[in-house]
Amino acid sequence: MFPTPIEKTSGGLRLAYKLALPIALFLWLLPLLAIFMTSIRPAVDINSGNMFGWPSAFNLVENYVAVFTQSEALTYFWNSVKVTIPTVIISVSLACLAGYGLAIYNFKFALPLFFLFIAGNFVPFQILMVPVRDLSVKTGLYDTVTGLVLFHSAFQTGFCTLFMRNFIRALPYELIESARIEGVKEWRIFWHLVLPLVRPAVAALSVLIFTFIWNDFFWATVLTQGEASKPITAGIRALNGQFVSQWHLVSAASLMAAIPPVLMFFAMQKHFIAGLTLGATKG
Repeated sequence: MFPTPIEKTSGGLRLAYKLALPIALFLWLLPLLAIFMTSIRPAVDINSGNMFGWPSAFNLVENYVAVFTQSEALTYFWNSVKVTIPTVIISVSLACLAGYGLAIYNFKFALPLFFLFIAGNFVPFQILMVPVRDLSVKTGLYDTVTGLVLFHSAFQTGFCTLFMRNFIRALPYELIESARIEGVKEWRIFWHLVLPLVRPAVAALSVLIFTFIWNDFFWATVLTQGEASKPITAGIRALNGQFVSQWHLVSAASLMAAIPPVLMFFAMQKHFIAGLTLGATKG
């Protein structure tokens, strides 16, 4: 059912693995390397067609400084923070509460309600573009950071609830019953017993949602128009003028925009891996 660990295979397979691993890693990182090389090229290289050759000059500092001097990059970054952090807090908090209710309480419509959360994850978000945009315009939330937070929270809560419900469901129900027998109130059971046990799952979910929201381009484009409310993913386009394409600056801004999710992952790597493997083994 599971693949054989590489340590238990033959010597020939281990040697082939060691040779293939750096090659596969290089091919996987090749697009990122190409973007980095573009980000340090001068504009004359791109205009002359020197896209993949050796740069005629290395404008590392100049290009990355130009991202902030030729656009509202700081505003875009701050908007991404204002959208992502509240969305993660709202989505994960609601998911913990809803997941606890769906996993612990056996009420009549628990299963249909859970299926409703699951069904929402299978709806292509592209078909929601027009009604969501119209709704945001009618409610005054169009082109606002608040609108992005509310819509992202609504869309992500279904997936988060599915995630948390399954983790809470895997906890020994005897712990809940024992706490109830001792007279512990329900909210204290949730806060002091269940949440500490699923903390790795909460951390893993937070990393996933942070990455999803920070890297979102679709809704950032659909629900914003002015520069004051654009996240960094949509604001990068401002570096390209109407008649001049500054791909070296776009590449530099794209790499800078990718830094926060990477830092978030490495900061939470231990909890992220523990959350994904929670409940995978017994003992």
